[in-house]
Amino acid sequence: MSPVFDSRDEAQLLPGLRQARQAIARGQLIVLPTDTVYGVAADAFSPAAVARLLAAKGRGRQSPPPVLVPGLSTLQALAADVPEPVERLVEAFWPGGLTIVLPSQPSLSWDLGDTFGTVAVRMPDDRIALEMLEECGPLAVSSANLTGKPAAVAIDEAVDMLGDSVAVYLDAGTRETGIPSTIVDATGLVGDGERVVRVLRDGAISRARLRDVLGDLLAADPEQADDAAASVGGSA
Repeated sequence: MSPVFDSRDEAQLLPGLRQARQAIARGQLIVLPTDTVYGVAADAFSPAAVARLLAAKGRGRQSPPPVLVPGLSTLQALAADVPEPVERLVEAFWPGGLTIVLPSQPSLSWDLGDTFGTVAVRMPDDRIALEMLEECGPLAVSSANLTGKPAAVAIDEAVDMLGDSVAVYLDAGTRETGIPSTIVDATGLVGDGERVVRVLRDGAISRARLRDVLGDLLAADPEQADDAAASVGGSA
């Protein structure tokens, strides 16, 4: 049975973090808390570790994991470009429940799956996660669950689903909201694409809050888009 460390207990916190760092360095998986749900993490720059993460969840390469980072400077290192509106999103919502998809640096030597030249990046608002990111660098992190099952909000749920496919579990108690991050696609802001940000998944950050920051750069809500399409369809 893989060890579970209670990070709320100082006597367990330091050895837990040490074993978690060692596991990441060996290309193994860990489960760690985030501000949204528990996540299963691997070294983002180890293709074998990322493949192990996808296999543990029962996912294929068509579902590449997001990457958690400790801050804006790491985002700038991973993304080919960080447009000014994305910097506004980062200032408003990081650390927090917003994942941003951007074109990735073409020089990056990694393999997250079928990303089609993009990377989904987030800075979590959790001290344990941030400490791991500062020590280990960017981590490929997906919700700690089997594909098709609810994301784990308590460590026991993660253990029950992932078992010994994970080397180390870091327990920080039940995640309060259990709401996954909102995912936005900002690739349209780079190059010659349509200058709009699209919501790929609703989550912790509402569309209203995003619109407060982005204004008209945020794509219309689905019902608004449908109304606009009907209006255009009825015109000559």
